[in-house]
Amino acid sequence: MKILVCISHVPDTTTRIAFEGNKGLNAAGVQFIINPYDEMALTRALELKEAGSGTVTVINIGPAATEPTLRKALAIGADDAIRVNAEPTDAFFVASQIAEVAKKNSYDLILTGRESIDYNSAQVGPMLAELLGIPCISIATKLDVSGTLATIEREIDGGKEVLEAALPLVATAQKGMAEPRIPNMRGIMSARTKPLQTLEASGDTTLSASVAYELPPAKQACKMVSKDNPGELVNLLHSEAKAI
Repeated sequence: MKILVCISHVPDTTTRIAFEGNKGLNAAGVQFIINPYDEMALTRALELKEAGSGTVTVINIGPAATEPTLRKALAIGADDAIRVNAEPTDAFFVASQIAEVAKKNSYDLILTGRESIDYNSAQVGPMLAELLGIPCISIATKLDVSGTLATIEREIDGGKEVLEAALPLVATAQKGMAEPRIPNMRGIMSARTKPLQTLEASGDTTLSASVAYELPPAKQACKMVSKDNPGELVNLLHSEAKAI
């Protein structure tokens, strides 16, 4: 079974984010990691490979600066990596670039995280499936494959839903699909020699652009109100907070 795992290169959630004016992220001093949801997808792909046979390829759309993230994915256990040399301008551009690669390699299963933790759009997986003309099952918490049939579990309001779909398909991973692995020394050393192929982008399919970035308003100072003066609290909620 050939599995393709889509990897996003995202800022660590503990990193302090700053902008260059209002035009984009200032990457100076920012630590980048594998998107946590993508890492869960990668781990499940490796588990499926170890339970049977096949290969796991990881792919990222990004400049050369994203290669350390791909190397980490190789250290975790992926067999090879592909980097499409382009800035990931929007979700459709990313999905279309991955689709072009997938069409040439006939993957049985394509996994990605439910969303990236930087933009939280949750669009790439469904767009990718539509471009390839195959099913997409989003926000999966469990995934098993038997032959050419995948069984996927996902949480819904008030319960769980179990679906079956024939391969090939796209699935997006939610928390619970797998526990991310920590690369060991052997994996780190072998990652240096595993193939990492660089491809040029195929066409410009960007449909949107960011106009400006703005930080949220700074939090106001906290006002303390005596428990013996509820009238003042009501007045502040009404006149200042506009909550009532």
